[in-house]
Amino acid sequence: MASRTVYRGAVPGSLVLTLLAGPAHAVDRRPDAAASTAALPAPDTAGLSRVLRTALAQGAPGAMARIDDHRTAYDDHATVHKATEGVADLATAEVMDTADRFRIGSATKTFSAVVLLQLAAEGKLRLDTSVNHYLPGLLPDDRITVRHVLSHRSGLYDYTNDMFAKTVSGFEAVRSKVFTYRQLVARSLQHARTHAPGAVYAYSNTNFVVAGMLIEKLTGHSVRTEYDNRIIEPLKLRDTFYVHPDTKIPGRHAHGYLTPDEAGAALVDATEQTVSWAQSAGAVISSTRDLNTFLSALLGGRLLPASQLAQMERWVPAGTAQAYGLGLRRRDLSCGVSVYGHTGVVQGFYTYAFTTKDGRRSLTALANTSNNGAVQTTMLRTLESAFCGKQTKTRIPAPFPRPAVENDLSQ
Repeated sequence: MASRTVYRGAVPGSLVLTLLAGPAHAVDRRPDAAASTAALPAPDTAGLSRVLRTALAQGAPGAMARIDDHRTAYDDHATVHKATEGVADLATAEVMDTADRFRIGSATKTFSAVVLLQLAAEGKLRLDTSVNHYLPGLLPDDRITVRHVLSHRSGLYDYTNDMFAKTVSGFEAVRSKVFTYRQLVARSLQHARTHAPGAVYAYSNTNFVVAGMLIEKLTGHSVRTEYDNRIIEPLKLRDTFYVHPDTKIPGRHAHGYLTPDEAGAALVDATEQTVSWAQSAGAVISSTRDLNTFLSALLGGRLLPASQLAQMERWVPAGTAQAYGLGLRRRDLSCGVSVYGHTGVVQGFYTYAFTTKDGRRSLTALANTSNNGAVQTTMLRTLESAFCGKQTKTRIPAPFPRPAVENDLSQ
């Protein structure tokens, strides 16, 4: 499987599928600020540690970050910078370590998108074909395409809005449940669609539940098998797992703590759960090392042919200083550099995982809490420290817009 899914250099023509372009008016064609890694300033490691300490002061039990800085595109050796603060487990006071595994939340979406784009390269999928062509009768509108769901432009309502309207009680109601994909889609379809297909970007976990259904229908295998065969094994990711519906994180890991809506209430240990309410939208477990390896390989061209990576990078506006492609987010930093990856919010964990355009410098940062907007905004600043270095006057970019009710996977 590795020889089929890890690409180096030119890709045989038989693997390259020419895909129809999406609506031109919806695509952000602004040139990427893609300075080579060699031109980037050194990471501000002291600043990175200050950011993590601020997150602790705002209520996170622990926080950590790892930067992998590669000299050349496929260099297996990198300069590694690590920073940790606080504890991974409040009960034992075990300190946070960058080797700890954790739930990555919506960074799972990039894994799902990679699998579908590999299937497109193999001629098994067309991005601009209706989802209902592959999953007959699933959705109420034949105009919703695979591209629409991967770019959050389907208009499908995000079922987690209702599921987690009350943060702790909503979580406790589902933490041990096992859902089918169709049950989750049905929850979404109880609501009117938010917009016409392709009209605008509107983040919805329903889209990547549909992505999981497409993966399983087109391959005849589980999402877990496809993640393993196409990404985890070829890249030798030692800490990355899809254990659904098991509830435990294998091996050494950080505990995740959910902040209740009531001020002053005790944190809730949310570590053990099925994450069945998310599955292909947010149930992967990984580590800082593995996420950096994954994103470096993706942007470095090792997981997708050039044509499919280009499709992944067809950007649509997605808020201030950011854009969204196909399961991939672009953040535009204050120093003029753009970075690529995904954020992750799942009960107890905030993840930021991003890399440069060439994949040579990667950052993964984690705080082991959630439902804490101050911590979430603070952790965004790890990107500035990692990719912009020391600045005499740092202009912090606008934070991710925070919904009135936090959806655990909303970012």
